[in-house]
Amino acid sequence: MSFESFGRIERKPRRAVSFADAERSLQNGPVGAGAFLGFGNGRSYGDSCHNDRGSLVEMRRKARILGFDAASGILDAEAGVLLAEIIAFAAPHGYFPAVTPGTRFVTLGGAIANDVHGKNHHRRGTFGRHVVSFALSRSDGRTVSCSPLKNQALFAATIGGMGLTGLIVTARIRLMRVASLDVEERITRFADLDQFFALAEKADEENEYAVAWIDQIAGGRRAGRGLLLTGNHAGNGNFNVDARPTRLRVPFELPFSALNRASLTLFNAAYLNLKGRGAGQHLSGYEQFFYPLDSVRDWNRLYGPAGLYQHQSVIPYAQAPDTIPAMLEATRKAGQVSFLTVLKRFGTTGSPGLLSFPQPGYTLTLDFPNKGAGTLALLSELDRLTIAAGGRVNPYKDQRMPAATFAASFPQWKKLEEHRDPAFSSNFWQRTALTLV
Repeated sequence: MSFESFGRIERKPRRAVSFADAERSLQNGPVGAGAFLGFGNGRSYGDSCHNDRGSLVEMRRKARILGFDAASGILDAEAGVLLAEIIAFAAPHGYFPAVTPGTRFVTLGGAIANDVHGKNHHRRGTFGRHVVSFALSRSDGRTVSCSPLKNQALFAATIGGMGLTGLIVTARIRLMRVASLDVEERITRFADLDQFFALAEKADEENEYAVAWIDQIAGGRRAGRGLLLTGNHAGNGNFNVDARPTRLRVPFELPFSALNRASLTLFNAAYLNLKGRGAGQHLSGYEQFFYPLDSVRDWNRLYGPAGLYQHQSVIPYAQAPDTIPAMLEATRKAGQVSFLTVLKRFGTTGSPGLLSFPQPGYTLTLDFPNKGAGTLALLSELDRLTIAAGGRVNPYKDQRMPAATFAASFPQWKKLEEHRDPAFSSNFWQRTALTLV
């Protein structure tokens, strides 16, 4: 299998071992410092999923669903199972993940290790809030059971701990009962960010899901225009999971990025008009609502051989109306274009995870083709604006964040280092935290 990250910035052959071989090494010891890092399905954008000084542990093959209680919605599974497989299993019983990111092709272990969030953070918090317990294989030879009541510190360090506390072997999670997989979606156009901020809090109060798409390229009077997409599960009892394979695919890698100002100007105008034409409420299938990009396999190839950088930040409520427009203006001044620009409002619900990314505020996500020094300079400016506003930058979406930015975003990082298993490390941790020790 490929051990690339989804951003495909540093592409090279990487050492990997099977879970069984890694587990034998952990149980029999001794294990060298930084020898391992679990690798799921490669949906992390940056280098938090790589360990070029050691070996990756292939977790995807460990993907059995071990048990399910249809009365409580509690599911037991191995860490390599995909959310797509959990949905296919649980939907006929009337359940859906309480929190899901923008792709269903992440592993259970990866969802915990990154404490992923979704379009309903204001209602459900992060994925970690719905983890009942997990088993963690450590280099001292033990497999440790962790929960909010047992080995609490290790439980907190592992949720959002980017795989640095050991190998998550199995996990127990609580799914959410829903009346349908379908979603009653409402589309609301807004002319600028002032209109969005005026709508956002009420949208969260009234809906399970809320997210905005921004036309990042548009400037002048059109700056900040976009679409607010809100939704709630329908009541029609449809639990049909379409198991047909994805037909659309980017079949090969282009020698250049297909995502440039000309192509994205046309795409954004078309999307705004076509999607916005459906303003009002309509019924949406769950795949279309939650996972629109999953319908195109290998869509990251559109960025070309140099790959893509994703920058995700969260800005506190009070600072967001000034900082987020400044960030979008910085991207336009830099001549950089973002294919997917998403703005969401995080709620106030805390996470059990020690290094969980969300905090109360607004989160802005931007995707940029890698154009070298110019792109890196822009990302540094976005970091600066984020930290100056009291925000933070998402580590599991990152490939180049300086150690200082990480420390300013997560001043509690030393607590994770205290609980990090010495046999586990990553390129990200070596590049940031371990330069601060």
